[in-house]
This record gives sequence, structure tokens and C-alpha cells, in this order.
Amino acid sequence: MYRIMIGIIDYHLNNLRSVQKAFERVGVSSFISDNPQELKSADKLVLPGVGAFGQAMENLRVLGLENVVREHVANKKPLLGICLGMQLLFSKSYELGEHKGLDLISGEVKVFPTTVKVPHMGWNQINRVKESSLLQGVVENSFVYFVHSYYVEPKEDVTLTQTEYGFQFSSIVQKENLFGIQFHPEKSQKAGLQLLKNFGTLN
Repeated sequence: MYRIMIGIIDYHLNNLRSVQKAFERVGVSSFISDNPQELKSADKLVLPGVGAFGQAMENLRVLGLENVVREHVANKKPLLGICLGMQLLFSKSYELGEHKGLDLISGEVKVFPTTVKVPHMGWNQINRVKESSLLQGVVENSFVYFVHSYYVEPKEDVTLTQTEYGFQFSSIVQKENLFGIQFHPEKSQKAGLQLLKNFGTLN
């Protein structure tokens, strides 16, 4: 039986093992690598991440991984960005200056306003905006675990779920074969594991 290979991209700013362990819990195999050739062999890619946007983009370039991501998406293979990894999919970020992103989805990454506590940390709900195979089996208004100071503002109709934090921001996005999750699915118990399982079993 053919086994789908999921590559978790190690660009040296990631919390990788916890994501891999979460995939293991739902019966999905994956490997961690910073080797472009190994990652090119993957059927699906996961771009996790914690840290600063500008440093992340620099690391992707230096390690030769930016082109891997672009080729993968151009070949219509599924890719999932998690937390900072989701933000990197967008055009640019205003974190510690202005930095160009991968620009695979049109939009900007902005800091939360001073009217709310930053970072946005802890459990909050996701409210469905559109249906998607990624959301199959995920209960409406599920609580998930966030840790972030910046949010995405898409300029395309890509929002699958929104979350209320002083205003509604996009917490899950999808553009064709591209998916992004702002929260940490590996820390979000049943809902988060279901999302990872769904991504792992996408055709």
C-alpha cells in the first residue's frame, strides 16, 4: 500500500518534535528535515515555527528551503503552515520592521492593537466561516490554544475560521492546496489533533 510522506520543514526556528508526535498520535507518519532534496520527495509539507518573521525568512533562504516550498506549492501538493509558518505564507509582515514573506497568499501580518493584551495566549474559540475538508469532524466553536502577538489580515477570500480577540481575526486559512493554522494544533487536544489527521489524510 502506498504511504503518504509528510515532511516537516526544519528551518532552525521550529518546535518540531511536538508536531511530529501529534501526527503520530493520529496515525500519520512524518519526517523532520532541513535537507532540500529529502523534502522535495514529500507528498505534503508542514511549515511550523516560533520566533521572528524576518529571521524565519532569512533561514528559509540560507538553507535553500524557500524554493522547496515554492516548487511544492506550484506542483499543487498540500502544504500546512502552523503559527509563524502560517504567517510566512503571506505577502509581508510588520514584525520588528517590514519584511517580505513568501507571498503565496496576498495579505499582511500585523501586531495586535494595544486595546488587547499581547501576546494573545491561551484557549480561545474558532468560528467557522467556510466549509473545508480540513475542518471535517471539528466541532463548531471548538477551543484551541494560541500563543501569538501578530495576526494575518488576508486580502483574498481564504478565511476558514475566525477568532474573537477584540475583533475577528483569521485563525485558519486555505487557498487551494495551501493551509494555515494560527494556533498550535499539537497543543489543542481533540480539535487540533483532528485538524492534523485531516491534513494527513487529504487526497
